[in-house]
Amino acid sequence: MDVVDLIEKFGFATVMVVGLGYFVYYVWVTITKIIDPAISDMKTTIIRLTDQLRLLDQDMIRLQQKLNTALEIKETNGKKETNKKAKGSRRNK
Repeated sequence: MDVVDLIEKFGFATVMVVGLGYFVYYVWVTITKIIDPAISDMKTTIIRLTDQLRLLDQDMIRLQQKLNTALEIKETNGKKETNKKAKGSRRNK
């Protein structure tokens, strides 16, 4: 039977309701079998990426603290050496 025969036999509204019901069923099956598992995988991936981002952020903070400490030590040593040279040149005069 083709669509025209079905419409003649049952009416346009009935045939369209059955067609719409099949469409809704098809969309529901597609969502539950394909889209939901993909979304679950994406959620897992996003959680892992967020954790890695937090770890990288913590590493950046630690690295910045180490760099600041190294620069402070270098500056302090530079001042000490400058003071020693200044004291040494005063004694030689």
